[in-house]
Order: sequence, then structure tokens, then C-alpha cells
Amino acid sequence: MSYLSVSTWSLHRLLGPLRWTVWDDEKGTHQVKEQEQPQVLSLLELPAEAAQRGYQALEVCHFHFPSTEPEYLERLRQAFITAGISFDTLLLDYGDLTAQDVTRREADFNLIRNWIDIAAGAGAKQIRVIAGDAMPTDEQAIGQSAASLLELAEYASGKGVRVVTENFRLLTSTGASCIQLLEHLGDRVGMITDFGNFKLPTKYEEFSMILPYSVSVHAKAQYDEQGMPDEAEFRSCLETVRAAGSNCAIVLIYDGPGDMWEGLGRIQRIVEPYL
Repeated sequence: MSYLSVSTWSLHRLLGPLRWTVWDDEKGTHQVKEQEQPQVLSLLELPAEAAQRGYQALEVCHFHFPSTEPEYLERLRQAFITAGISFDTLLLDYGDLTAQDVTRREADFNLIRNWIDIAAGAGAKQIRVIAGDAMPTDEQAIGQSAASLLELAEYASGKGVRVVTENFRLLTSTGASCIQLLEHLGDRVGMITDFGNFKLPTKYEEFSMILPYSVSVHAKAQYDEQGMPDEAEFRSCLETVRAAGSNCAIVLIYDGPGDMWEGLGRIQRIVEPYL
């Protein structure tokens, strides 16, 4: 049976500064750039708040971690346990396993390994790793990405964490490239399906291609300027999940204007009959 989850991206105007990882070409190193956002709620307070609002799980973006020190990670782990809610996935929003610059590719690989350690310390079941930014028709890049993902998956398994990827960024921007990648990966790396990352007219068919492999669905509606969802289009996306018989987390994604909890409530009402 599917269950209700939410991504911290849906609350990014409430959780304080965003800490974006970027690559500095001149220095050949990673940098972290902070983007100011209000802090209405701390990450440590979020599990209890989400559980109170009816969510069974959370997915946490890496840029929402105010600290990665072991003591903080243990406090976060305990916050999830106390709230009785699952830390399903740490969403790592940086990394290019297909970068042509060898220095960057190796640095990104090592950064991902470090975030696997962080995921383990915080009690996350999974870590979402970006497959790459190469063209989706680049078969060599797909093979390269698969090899790196498998190596990362082996490392993560020793930490009690599963590696998953997503139809997110250029390499996995088509159903065909996702399937080609998954054929290399077998069952050792999972998939996340995001409603916002395939395009018409083929998006529903492409969802059907990858949903059988998906551990979660990022349920993102199309929103107007007032943050109101296109219900008919959103239901069409949800019907592909029902047709696939997927029993995975339905992760609500709201990035429209206004109150973010209210925006989530509008799509939660639409999603609940599909759980």
C-alpha cells in the first residue's frame, strides 16, 4: 500500500538557509553557497510536525542540513524515532557522475560517498544520487554513470543505506535513458519517479516505463500563479501510479507561492484517495 510522504523542498521557505553545493572551476574544489530563507521550523522539529500533519515519512534535501557533525546527525535520527516517522531518503541535489572533467568527477564521487556516511548517521534508509548531466542519448555516459552508481551502492550497503536515482537532470530526462540505465543497475539501485521531470506528449507513457522500479513518487502538480494545482493533469499522473500497481511512497512536492503547508494541503486532498 502506498503511503504519504513529503520533501523538505516543499517547505524550503520555512526551514532556514539553503546550503547549495557548487563546483569552483578555478580552484577545482567544492564550495557551499548559502541562500537566506526564513526559519519558522528547525529540521530537528520537522519530524514531529510532519507526523502531526499525517505524514508517514520524509525526504530531506542535503542543503537543509545545518550541520553534518555526528552529534547533530544522532539528534536528527532520534527526532525521527521519537516522532514515529520514517526518514526515507536523503536527497543529494549535487553531483555529476558523467562530468568530462576527471578532477570534478572524482571529487563529486567522493562527495557522494561522504553524504552516504551522513545518510547512515542520520538514519536515512536511502540516498538519492543524481545519475548525471550528460545527454540522455550518450550510451558511454550511461555506462559510466551505472558503474559509479553500482560502486556507490556497494559502499552504501555496508552502511545500511540503499542508493536510488531519479528521472532528474539531463541523463535521465527520458524514459528510454532511464530504462537503459536501469538495465545496467539491476535491482541494486532503485528509482524515484518525479511527475515534473518528463514532458508532454510522452510523459505518461514514460512514467509507466519506470514506475515498476520506483521506491517513491515525487507528486508535483502544475501550479498557477496563485499556487492552485491543475487537478485534472495531476490526477492523470496519479492514475499512472495506480495503473502500475505501485506500492511506494507518494512524496508531496509544493513549490508554489503563499503558505507552503496550505499548498501541500491542497494536493494532499487529491492524493489521499490514491493511497
